[in-house]
Amino acid sequence: MKFSIARPVAALASLAALAQPALSEPILTSNSLNTCQENSGFQASLFKVVFTPNNNTANVDIVAVSSIQGSVIFDILITAYGFEITKAKVDPCDAGLAGLCPMTAGKIPLNFNLPVSADAIKQIPGIAYDFPDLDATVRVMINVTDGPNAGTSVACVEADISNGKTVDLLGVKWATAIVAGLALVSSAIVSGLGHYNAASHVAANALSLFGYFQAQAMLGLTGVPLPPVVMAWTQDFQWSMGIVRVDFMQDIFTWYQRATGGTPAHIFDALTTVSVQVEKRSVEIAELGMGLMKRSVAMMPRTIVEPISDVMKRAALMKRANIQTGSGSYIVFGIQRVAFKAGIESTNLFLTSLTFFCLLVFSVSLSVALFKAGLELAVKKRWSKSDKFIEFRNGWLTVLKGILFRLTLIGFPAMAIFCLWEFTQNDSAALMVLAVFFFFGMIVTLGWAAAKVIRIARRSVAMHRNPAYILFSDPLALNKWGFLYVQFRASAYYFIVPVLGYILIKAMFVAFGQHNGTVQAVGFILVEAAALIGASVLRPWMDKSTNIFNISICAMNFLNSIFLLIFTEVFNQPKMVTGVVGLVLWIFNAVFALVLLLMLIISTIFVFFRENPDGRYTYMADDRTSFMKSQTHLTTTTELDALGATARGDKHGGYKGGLDLDEDAESISSDSMRRQAERMPVGNPPGSPANPAMPLFPADRSPPRYNNEKRPYTDRAPSPYGQAPANLTPQFRAQNNASPAGYRQQNNASPWQRGAGYEH
Repeated sequence: MKFSIARPVAALASLAALAQPALSEPILTSNSLNTCQENSGFQASLFKVVFTPNNNTANVDIVAVSSIQGSVIFDILITAYGFEITKAKVDPCDAGLAGLCPMTAGKIPLNFNLPVSADAIKQIPGIAYDFPDLDATVRVMINVTDGPNAGTSVACVEADISNGKTVDLLGVKWATAIVAGLALVSSAIVSGLGHYNAASHVAANALSLFGYFQAQAMLGLTGVPLPPVVMAWTQDFQWSMGIVRVDFMQDIFTWYQRATGGTPAHIFDALTTVSVQVEKRSVEIAELGMGLMKRSVAMMPRTIVEPISDVMKRAALMKRANIQTGSGSYIVFGIQRVAFKAGIESTNLFLTSLTFFCLLVFSVSLSVALFKAGLELAVKKRWSKSDKFIEFRNGWLTVLKGILFRLTLIGFPAMAIFCLWEFTQNDSAALMVLAVFFFFGMIVTLGWAAAKVIRIARRSVAMHRNPAYILFSDPLALNKWGFLYVQFRASAYYFIVPVLGYILIKAMFVAFGQHNGTVQAVGFILVEAAALIGASVLRPWMDKSTNIFNISICAMNFLNSIFLLIFTEVFNQPKMVTGVVGLVLWIFNAVFALVLLLMLIISTIFVFFRENPDGRYTYMADDRTSFMKSQTHLTTTTELDALGATARGDKHGGYKGGLDLDEDAESISSDSMRRQAERMPVGNPPGSPANPAMPLFPADRSPPRYNNEKRPYTDRAPSPYGQAPANLTPQFRAQNNASPAGYRQQNNASPWQRGAGYEH
């Protein structure tokens, strides 16, 4: 059967991002023509083809440069997901293509409508118009038919096919962002209402889900060649890295970069005259483009007096810019690929992510301040009860500090990647300063906060043999530093350190390995394997369900890293394997993400519609809930309760004035407490918070042991207030201890008796 030139031309396509996600009319498009052999005698700087089967025509717009002279024949191969669909030979003379029969050297501009026969249309399977992010390619080998080189290939070009259907959907981005955001907001509201157990579970799952979204985005930021469906899927989560296009902001970023001595990229301004190749096959293409660029720099004319250093600077500048082939078309890969698909110039990407992080911090801070003002107004006007959100109203600045720390932790992956990448790009001096400030500023902030938590926990272990006591009994510590440890069990308070290291190492691989996808894939496998093993062995999260939630995410991230290594084609597998693995990655992660979203939505709904949200979750074995309730949740109902709160130094709403963790005093032994002890009568020294008269642990369970210690519980760290006289008998202690527990047990049923260590 004779094959028409209209058949392959009708199937040419490459960029799904330039097509609408939902079109009523079926189409097949292509927007770039890529070379597939070295020293190809035919290249196109502009190539656009749109085939519409409804009117049986294909519009062709091409600007090509040819060094071929004489008669040629085209060997055409069409593949989809590595499968060979059809193979044929086409003579351009028989097809009546002017300028190609015979071929002549020089620039060949063509713009015409090509009719497509009904027989050719029938040979295109219907699924080609509907399957999202179609991975199909048309490869054309141009062979000479006359002269001494007859039968040899003088050029090879290929074009990718797109049908305008994609999984890179705006609705998916908004849905995932709204669910994750509302879950975090809901946890804050529930915590303000006093349901700490439920709030900590919802917040932990929301943060883990957000981390999974960022891990998906990192796959797309790697320099590994990705199948179209994987590129589109990972693009759905780039919002979590701050990659969001706003037109007027892009104009400001371009102006700012130019004003600070930089040279903005202009790849989108050149789309009407040149094509952009989205690299998805092999990094060899990018290396080929880099080699062409180096050779072009070497051949640039320069004056005799121009120093060689200036020439090297010019070469380095081109190295940082988008790679441009000898034909004039661009090649984008890795981070530049993500920027192009998002409609952002690569030189504006760092500033885009940074700006959205700063906007997030500012908007959340403003919302918290407005919420505080609204609560005070509602209480003043008696629209709300005076005890609503009492802890937030009395300590909202501390809560705000904790929220800002949590936002820093959320934004750390994006800022680490783009700040490190900016170090390799040097778009302008001002952007380099911003990158240095935010990168090292966030590392120092989070590192100092992690060290602070470890110091507090160790002091709590030394004084009370339980890290949960100070970590969860003091609202100042919980609200300010809790973002680092509340999702973990109390004995795993240190786990935030390996988490920060995990994020930083992945960011380094993404930022510094853009030109070597194999190194990135191997690095991801090692990092994700270590994360999976550590999470499975230590199981550091607060309870069984949260551990399962996070270990499942670690397992999926490890599986994705294996897929990433396959995409590098380091195993020289058939292209069919790469195409199928890309579909498997998309399907597995789509189902997994849907399950996680549904779990988070359901758990958040239950929190708001259950009378006792805390009852849905089992209480953690580290007794954190008992400490929080005994210090903050329960109200003082008797004079003795109020007296006990005063003796502990509690302020109204549960905040302790003596426990100042912002200073060097990490525990109850602060200077203010020492001064309070000095002012009290010598005959009545205050009891230690861990006094046996008020046990910290239930009577039916022994306190937790650390380092297999066997000594009795009373062998604790010495009190900072000095030792009581040795002749005090247990009866005297029971009668004169600062705790009113014994009196209340006999005379009333104060809610202070509800908590760890009290008989029910």
